[in-house]
Amino acid sequence: MKKNEEKTSVLFLENGPIQVTGVVKISGQYGEKETKDPIYLCRCGGSKNKPYCDGSHRANGFKG
Repeated sequence: MKKNEEKTSVLFLENGPIQVTGVVKISGQYGEKETKDPIYLCRCGGSKNKPYCDGSHRANGFKG
């Protein structure tokens, strides 16, 4: 499978982050960054490393 044909999947983990597998491009204020397999995105709002999960959901009791 060629790089541009890789599949991307998104999984909402119970009471936790969003797990994204595959090739993902995230653009930030300092330029574009390509990240690979897997990444975990915060959905509790408490991460000090947004958009990435830092485990804050465990301490703040996030339910989702």
